Amino acid sequence: MRSSIVLSRGRSRLTVTGVLTGLLLTLSVPAAVPESGAVTPERGSAYMGMGVLAHDGIARGATADSLPDSRTGQTEGVDVSSYQRDVAWSTLYGSGVRWAYTKATEGTSYKNAYFTQQYTGSYDVGIVRGAYHFATPDTTGGAAQADYFVNHGGGWSADGRTLPGVLDIEWNPYGGDCYGKSKSQMVTWIRDFLNRYKARTGRAAVIYTATNWWTKCTGNYSGFSATNPLWIARYASTAGTLPAGWAYYTMWQYTSTGKTVGDHDRFNGSTTQLKTFASG
Repeated sequence: MRSSIVLSRGRSRLTVTGVLTGLLLTLSVPAAVPESGAVTPERGSAYMGMGVLAHDGIARGATADSLPDSRTGQTEGVDVSSYQRDVAWSTLYGSGVRWAYTKATEGTSYKNAYFTQQYTGSYDVGIVRGAYHFATPDTTGGAAQADYFVNHGGGWSADGRTLPGVLDIEWNPYGGDCYGKSKSQMVTWIRDFLNRYKARTGRAAVIYTATNWWTKCTGNYSGFSATNPLWIARYASTAGTLPAGWAYYTMWQYTSTGKTVGDHDRFNGSTTQLKTFASG
């Protein structure tokens, strides 16, 4: 068993380090998505990949160590939220992690209480860092959420060590998969967010999503592929089919059971290319 124990993945952000053999911990925690008779998670509790695991699952045999040899030339990263609390950034850097994203905001009412330790702490040990926003299109408009994100940690600077902000748009953990929006309404919401973020920061935001969600809730819309980098979520040995329009991914969240923190990712390039991407 890995030195990072995942607590039902719904609350996988809390990990326990140490070598344990033949021991399975089962804790009573809220589920990632509401099941029949289950309590809906509290607003603000969502995190990157929360719905991906629940809906797409993990491919058989896929682990943090099962990536193909083609991972050579890619750069290891992680994403974190309040579930990790204070993150052991020095440990992650020592294991080869060179970039990280921290959840900053959700909707227009939630701010990550651990944002400073996570966002600044990663930077202080030499990790290239960025911030992400968990979208809730059923609460407020895209432009309003982009403003809230930028105002609470989601900005960007051309210092070569700060990555552009990310719009985390995926399965709704609080209700209907597509947040009560039609495909055209969802595309409009996303466009409003992206346009405002670009106007506020000068950078095009990265879109984090899963192909199945994107197909279901946007109709596999291809119109953002020319301007916005893709961060694809798929827990498997390959990234699989990408949403329409994108010929390649910039980032790939490939596992929810990595070491030290659960979510591990790959940047599709070298550390030099990562810093170039950060610089804009």
